[in-house]
Amino acid sequence: MSDIWPDKFLLGNKTAVITGGAGLIGKEIVKALAQAKANVIIADLDKKNGKKLERSLSEDGLNVSFKKLDITDEESIQETIDSAEKKYDGVDIWVNCAYPRTSDWGKRFEEVNYESLKKNVDMHMNGYFLCCQKIAEYMKEKDGGVIINFGSTYGVVGPKFDIYEGTEMTMPAPYAAIKGGIINFTRYLATYYASHNIRANVICPGGVYDGQDERFVKRYDENTPLGRMARPEEIAGPVLFLCSDAASYITGEVLMVDGGWTTW
Repeated sequence: MSDIWPDKFLLGNKTAVITGGAGLIGKEIVKALAQAKANVIIADLDKKNGKKLERSLSEDGLNVSFKKLDITDEESIQETIDSAEKKYDGVDIWVNCAYPRTSDWGKRFEEVNYESLKKNVDMHMNGYFLCCQKIAEYMKEKDGGVIINFGSTYGVVGPKFDIYEGTEMTMPAPYAAIKGGIINFTRYLATYYASHNIRANVICPGGVYDGQDERFVKRYDENTPLGRMARPEEIAGPVLFLCSDAASYITGEVLMVDGGWTTW
C-alpha cells in the first residue's frame, strides 16, 4: 500500500490541454503533466515553438501533440476539444496559461488607450471565459474534470511601483484588472459546476525570471521573502498538484506561488 500516495500525483491516461503551452511557463506545465503520464496538447498560436516542443518531448517518449488554438475564437476552441475527443477520447484537464496582449502593452496608466484596454480585456479575460464556457459544458457531459486559470499576485494585491524605477518596465493597469477578474470568475466556476464534479482553481504566480532589467530583478529579490524570482518550472509543480487526485477536495482556491511576496 506504500505506493498509493505517489500514485495520486500521477495523471494516468488523462488528457490535458494547455493554452499558451509553448510559452515560458506553459512549456514547463506541458513537461510536468506529460511526465506525470498525461496526454498533453500544446494549444498555442505559436506553431513554430509549439511544434519544436512537441518534437523535443516526443523524442523523450512523452505523449504530447501541438494544436493551433486562438482562445478568442469559439470555433478554434471547439475544434481543439473535438480534436482531443477524437485523438484521446476526451479532455480531463484544461489549463488556461495563454497571455495574449496588444503590441502597445506595457504603457503607464495615464498613457493607456481605451481601445487598447478593451482589446486586451477581450483577448485575455474574455478569451479565458470562452475557453471555460466551452470546456466546462463539455466536462459536465463527461461527469467531471479540472480547470485551472492563471491569475497573478497583481490580481490580488497592488503593485510595488518603486521596483520599476529607473527601468522601462511597469505593471500595466489592464493586467491588474484582467487578472483580478479571472480570479473571481474562477470562484464562480467552482461553485457553479461543483455538482458536476468539476474543480476550478487559480494559480497566481509571482515574478518569473526571464532576463529582466537587473535593477528590477535586484529590487524584486529584496522584496521577496525567499530572496529571488521564480523559475518557470517552479510554477508547474503546483499546477500538477491541482490537476491530480491528490487535490480532489480543492476547488475555488487561489494558490499563491510567489516566494512569499504577498505575505509582506
